[in-house]
Amino acid sequence: MELLEPKKQPPKKPPNPFFRFLAFLVTVAMVLGAVFLVANRDKFNLDGLRRWFSYRSISRSDTGQAESFQYDGGTSCSFATLDGGLLVCSTNSIRLYGGNGTVYLDETVSMEHPVVESNDSAALVYDAGGTALCLISDTEQVFRLSLEEGSRILSARLHEDGWMTVTAQESGYKGVVTVYNDQQEPKLRINLSSRFVTDAVLSPDHQTVALISAGVNAAAYESRVDFYRVNRSEDDVEPDFTCSLGDQVALDLRWTENGIWVLGDSALFLVSGSGDLKSTYGFAGRYLKSYTLGGDGYAVLLLGKYRAGTDAELLVIEPDGSVSASLAVNDQIFGLSAAGRYIAVLSSGALNIYTPALEVYRTLETTQGARQILQRADGSTMLINANTAHLYVPN
Repeated sequence: MELLEPKKQPPKKPPNPFFRFLAFLVTVAMVLGAVFLVANRDKFNLDGLRRWFSYRSISRSDTGQAESFQYDGGTSCSFATLDGGLLVCSTNSIRLYGGNGTVYLDETVSMEHPVVESNDSAALVYDAGGTALCLISDTEQVFRLSLEEGSRILSARLHEDGWMTVTAQESGYKGVVTVYNDQQEPKLRINLSSRFVTDAVLSPDHQTVALISAGVNAAAYESRVDFYRVNRSEDDVEPDFTCSLGDQVALDLRWTENGIWVLGDSALFLVSGSGDLKSTYGFAGRYLKSYTLGGDGYAVLLLGKYRAGTDAELLVIEPDGSVSASLAVNDQIFGLSAAGRYIAVLSSGALNIYTPALEVYRTLETTQGARQILQRADGSTMLINANTAHLYVPN
C-alpha cells in the first residue's frame, strides 16, 4: 500500500514593511493621543460630548450663549436647575423654563420666603418660616405638604433618589424632623423637646439622618450633629451618636460619600457618618464672603480679611481639611457656584469657570448684566439677572 505524503505548507510571506510601518504609526498616534487627553483632561472630556447631545437643539452664539429669555418672578425669587432648564420660585408662582425660554410648568403658590433645592430630576420648594412645601418632578407637582397653623418649616432637603427630610417647629417641641421615602411616605418622625433643631440631612444610603441641633452644655452654647437610624422607634429620641461643633452656628450642610460637610460661621467641618470629626478648616479671623458645597469631593470658600471691600481669596478645601488650590481675588464677586468638577465665579467683568485646581476651564467676557449663576455638572452655566436669564454652553 502506497503511503500518501502530506502536502508541504507553502512558505509564509514576510510581513509587508509598509503595513508594519503603518501599524507602528497608528500605535504611536494612539499613545500620544492618550497622553494628550490625560494631560488636557480638564479641557477635553466627555462633558463636551454630553453638552453637544443635551443642547444641540438650542441656538447659540459663537461664544456659546443661548438667547436670553424673560422670567416672571420678582426680587425675592429662588432659582435652581431642573431637567436642563431653570426653575424660578417666587412668592406667587413656580415656573420651569427650558434653555430657550419655553415654559414647561406654571404653578400658583403663596409663599413669603420661597426656597428651592433640586437634583437632576426633581425640585423641592418650601416657604422658609411658613407652612407650605411641594415637590416638582417630570414638569408637574407630585407632592404637597401644608403644616398646621402655628407650625413653621425651617428647612427641607431633597436626596438624590427622591427621599426628603423636613425640619420644622411645631407646638410642644423645639424641633421636629420627618424623613420621607421616594414615594413621599413618612418613614421616621423625630420630636425633640430638649434641643433646637435647625436642619437635617439624609445619608447617601438613606439609613441614617443627621440633625443640626443647638442647646446648652456646661452653661455654654453648643452646636451639635446628632445621628439617628431611620429604622429606629419614634419613641426613642436619644441620638445613636453625636459630634460637637462647639460654639459654631451651622449655616449649611451636605452629606456626600466623603462625609458630612458642615459650614460654620468661622470654620468648615467634615464629619464622618459614624459621628467622628474628620477634619476642620478654620477661617483664621477672615470673613466668609461666599461659599459652595456643590462640588464633587471638595468645598469652595471665598474668604476676606475685611468684611467690606473686594480683596479676598478663593480656596478649594479637600476632605482632609487641607487647601488644595487658592486664588487671590480683587474684584466684586456676584456669584459662586460649583457642580461636579466645575467651579463658576461671576465677577463684575466676566464669568470664569475653573477646575478644582483653580485652573481656568473657560472664560465668558460678556455676561449680559448677570448677577447670579447656577453651575451644572456638565460644564454649562445658567446666568441670571434682574428679569432675564440665559444659558452658557462652553464650546
